Amino acid sequence: MKEFPVILYGGDYNPDQWPEEIWLEDMRLFKKAGINTVTLPVFSWAKLQPDEETYNFDWLDKIMNLLAENNLHVCLATSTAAQPAWMSRKYPEILPTDIQGRKRTHGARVNFCPNSKVYRHFSVKLATKLAERYKDHPSLLVWHIGNEYGGNYCYCENCAREFRLWAKKRYGSIEEVNKRWNMSFWGHTLYDWDDIVPPSYLNEMFKDTWDGYPRDSTCFQGIALDYNRFMSDSILECYLGEYRAIRAITPDIQITTNMMGTFKPLDYFKWAEHIDIISWDNYPSANDHMSNIALRHDLMRGLKAGKPFMLMEQTPSQQNWQPFNSLKRPGVMALWSYQALAHGADTVLFFQLRRSFGACEKYHGAVIEHAGHENTRVFRECAKLGEELKKLGNSILGSRLKAKAAIMFDWDNWWAIEFSSGPSIHLRYVEQIEKYYRAFYNLNIPVDIVRPDSDLSDYSLVVAPVLYMVKPNVANNIENFVSKGGCFVATFFTGLVDENDLVTLGGYPGELREVLGIWVEETDALYPEIKNSIVMEKEFGSLSGKYKCGLLCDLLHLETAKALAVYEKDFYAGMPVLTENSFGKGKAYYIASDPEESFIGGFIEHLCSERDISSPIKVPEGVEVTQRYKDHRVYTFILNHNDYAVEITMNDKQYKNMLTGTGVGHRLELKGKEAVVLEK
Repeated sequence: MKEFPVILYGGDYNPDQWPEEIWLEDMRLFKKAGINTVTLPVFSWAKLQPDEETYNFDWLDKIMNLLAENNLHVCLATSTAAQPAWMSRKYPEILPTDIQGRKRTHGARVNFCPNSKVYRHFSVKLATKLAERYKDHPSLLVWHIGNEYGGNYCYCENCAREFRLWAKKRYGSIEEVNKRWNMSFWGHTLYDWDDIVPPSYLNEMFKDTWDGYPRDSTCFQGIALDYNRFMSDSILECYLGEYRAIRAITPDIQITTNMMGTFKPLDYFKWAEHIDIISWDNYPSANDHMSNIALRHDLMRGLKAGKPFMLMEQTPSQQNWQPFNSLKRPGVMALWSYQALAHGADTVLFFQLRRSFGACEKYHGAVIEHAGHENTRVFRECAKLGEELKKLGNSILGSRLKAKAAIMFDWDNWWAIEFSSGPSIHLRYVEQIEKYYRAFYNLNIPVDIVRPDSDLSDYSLVVAPVLYMVKPNVANNIENFVSKGGCFVATFFTGLVDENDLVTLGGYPGELREVLGIWVEETDALYPEIKNSIVMEKEFGSLSGKYKCGLLCDLLHLETAKALAVYEKDFYAGMPVLTENSFGKGKAYYIASDPEESFIGGFIEHLCSERDISSPIKVPEGVEVTQRYKDHRVYTFILNHNDYAVEITMNDKQYKNMLTGTGVGHRLELKGKEAVVLEK
């Protein structure tokens, strides 16, 4: 595959929205900002194909050649995220039907039925023509298929037919479907494949709005889960149609599509198997905790087992679509860009390069603002970052992080937890992942995000927050890991169901009962204002005394495990809430409730200390340290997220500041919002 020559710096560019004289000015400004890469044409299908028989590439030829003349790389998009109006008008079956049974009309974007053969035909045809035309173009560096797939779950008759075929392929017989979906419940037995209909608000689904937290709920988790799987697979097939066409013509060019971090509708682990290089769009809120941003970078890196990824989009200044679209304060854009690099990105790309003057993204930030020149704060900051990235050259490209700790993440598990009818509407999967990730982040300990069935042999410590669903071979994978000396941590509401959301009978946590050495009899759901307490039986690292807990409280019994802490009150006062079980050469822990952050932090810190897992450099609070490795070189990123300066004592004197070219001695001072990249 064609490798990136440098850190790609630039982003989405929409020259078709501007007169050609603006293009020349853009080239000047791109050069001044240090931009080396543009992504285009992301939303230009209407211009590329004005009718069914006509294709117009003249304007794209002009801009591609202009970019080549200015030594700019191109991330070439297929433009298939928004079909032309003529296509929707002539072939209305292309338009999706929403969960309420309403047929959509033309508009917005990603507004097509993923099982529409018409859409797939035209999208593949356009991708093929683009690949044939530009396969040898000197600027072509990487392909970008579609844009932010996933907002188009469809419930039309065509999808119903395809869902029946999908279920038949997966289960073989209608009897097996009845068994897996537990259709004897409420007398829902299916007699024929045609009895299967998409779960929607017209039948099994409903909007649960308790406590102001709306989410889709279902009477039948089995069919709802499988419809999510089916839709994720169907949308993937749209991508794969274009992927196969492009791959046949340009076998040496990497192909991607931009993902969105913890985006619920698509199983990104499954998608990643068909993507050459992961790319994603990072749009945190101004008040997001830095650990939450880092988590999503690590999740994207984890999709392909640690391979570097592309930061495909971020805003240079502000978004337009959040409730409150704050400006990135001076220094934050560069700081967050370095955070992406620190967690495995090989690119820093923006949406957008020139700010739109109309429609919903006209107030979305850009390198070139509405003023149209370089005399803005945002442009100056972008140009400064561009100059710094040039100094890094290709040094960090392809380098990887090394982690001895991992957190399990699974989309099926996420869907199942939040489709569950009970025990608490406040049980939100990603929030639990964030809590345990933050404990590692605060210690500056690198973490890989892995699938439950991933090879765990490289890790010493694995945490699986709320592993409600235990799919085939997962229990064996965990038992094998622990028996060989690994440390495994599970939390409340773990091991209850199989891949179809059917309860594993015989006592929770089901298949994990032996490795955890406990069985859970009941689970109490607490109202938000009600708390219990974790009372430590003895010191465990820095943990001692009492800690608040809430949300859910598992009432468990010890089998081979021992209690390290108990509940303080209620009728289950004195019952175990934290357990430890020796299993083979390793240990497995169970946290039976949702503890306060200080408990999680102290608990993870002690487990890491026992296993000699630590930060490479001790730094003040609010400073992030991450390392990437390549050959015999180590690249250390130190990011000061504080508004004030900090002083750091370095652990040796062999570092070189790659942004200044100077050596780093025993002490390093960082200004507020400053980042450095050190080489050793």
